[in-house]
Amino acid sequence: MPVFEYKGVNANGKAVKGVQDADSPKSLRESLRTKGIFASDVRETRGERAASSTSKASAPSGLARFRRGVKVQELAEVTRQMATLLRASIPIVDALGAVAKQMVNPSFQLVMNEVRRSVAEGKGLGASMADHPSVFTDLYVNMVKAGEQSGTLDVVFDRLADFTEGQARLKSKVMSAMMYPFIMMIVGTGIVSLLMVFVVPKMTQMFEEMGGKLPLLTRGLIAISGFLDSWWHVTLVAVVFMAWSLNRFRKGSGRNAWDSMVLRAPVFGPIVRMVSVARFTSTLGTLLNSGVPIVSALEITKHVVSNMVLAKVVDTAKEAVKEGDSLAKPLERSGHFPPMVCHMIAVGEQSGSLEEMLLNISRSYEEQVNNKLGMLTSLLEPVMIVGMGVVVGLIVFAILTPMLQMNQLLKG
Repeated sequence: MPVFEYKGVNANGKAVKGVQDADSPKSLRESLRTKGIFASDVRETRGERAASSTSKASAPSGLARFRRGVKVQELAEVTRQMATLLRASIPIVDALGAVAKQMVNPSFQLVMNEVRRSVAEGKGLGASMADHPSVFTDLYVNMVKAGEQSGTLDVVFDRLADFTEGQARLKSKVMSAMMYPFIMMIVGTGIVSLLMVFVVPKMTQMFEEMGGKLPLLTRGLIAISGFLDSWWHVTLVAVVFMAWSLNRFRKGSGRNAWDSMVLRAPVFGPIVRMVSVARFTSTLGTLLNSGVPIVSALEITKHVVSNMVLAKVVDTAKEAVKEGDSLAKPLERSGHFPPMVCHMIAVGEQSGSLEEMLLNISRSYEEQVNNKLGMLTSLLEPVMIVGMGVVVGLIVFAILTPMLQMNQLLKG
C-alpha cells in the first residue's frame, strides 16, 4: 500500500503534518477528515513506495538483509535507544516517536513513524514491526512479541542490540579477511594483463627484427600475449559469462552441492562451519532466552544459517524436537556439527540451562573465528605477494633471457 506525507489543519485550526498509508490520495483525505483533519497537501513518499514493493517478497534470512538504505548499525543503534527509553518507563508510543525524530535516515524514519502510528491505534509492537519485513526480520519480530508477552521489552531490546551488533561485527571481520586477497588478486591480474598486452608485443617485434631462436618460455609467453591481444574481448566475455553462470548455479539448483563443497574445502571449510555454528547458537540462544518456544526458534534459526546443508540439519532437528526428541541427538547424527558442540547442547538440555550453554558456545566460536581469520590473513599476505612475484618474475625472465642472448651474439 502506498504511503503519503500530508499537511493540513485540525478542527482547532492548528497546523498538523504526518505520514500515513492509503490506497489513494482521495481515500487518505477522507480518512483524515473522519479524524477532524483537513489536508491541504498530500504527496506520495517515493522511498516507501520502493519499500512496499520490497516487502511483498518473502522475509529475508538473517539480520544482514535489510531494505536498501537501512544499515545494520542503524538498526542496532535504534534498538539500543529503545531499550534505554523503555527501561526509563517511557511509554512505547512516546519512545518510538522520540527515536524517529532524531533519525537521519528518512526511509527508516518513515518505517518507525508507521510502526508508531500502528501502535497508537492499538496494534502490538511486534505485529506493527511485522508489517515491514524488509527492515525487521522474523527473528526480530518474534523476540519483540515474546518481550511483549513477558513484559520484558527493555531486556529484549538490549539482547537484540547485542545480537545485531555481534552479527555485524562477525560479518565485518569475515569480509575484511576476504577483502585483502581479493584486492591483491585484482591488482596482480591487472599488472600481468598490462605486461602481456602492452609490453610483451613490443618486445616480440624487437625479437623478430633481430632474428635468432627464442627460448621456450619466451615463445609460450609470446603465444599467450598474442592470443590475449587478438581475443581479449572474447576472453573477457567468457570470464564474465563463467562467473555469472557459477553464481547462478551457486544460488539456484546447485546451491546444495556448492554449500556441501564449501564445507569440505581444506582451508575455508572449517571457517565457514565455525561461522555457521556461531550464528546458529547465538540466534537460538537469544530467541530461547527471550521466551520464544524452541520449535519456533529453530524455524527462525534455520533461515539465519546461510549454508543450505546446515540449514537442512537444523530443519531435521526441529522436526525431531517437535516429536519429543532432544536437540543434540539429530545434530550429532548429521555429522555436520562438531562433537563438542553437540555434547555441550546435550549438557545444557539435561541441566535446564540450554540458553546459557548456546550463548557460551557462540562466544567461544566467535573467538575461534577471529583467531582463524587473523591467522588466515597473516598467511595470505605473504603467499599472495610471493605468488605475484613468481608470475611477474617469470614474465621478466622470459623477456630478459633472449635480450641477453642477443647481446652476447652481437658482442661475439
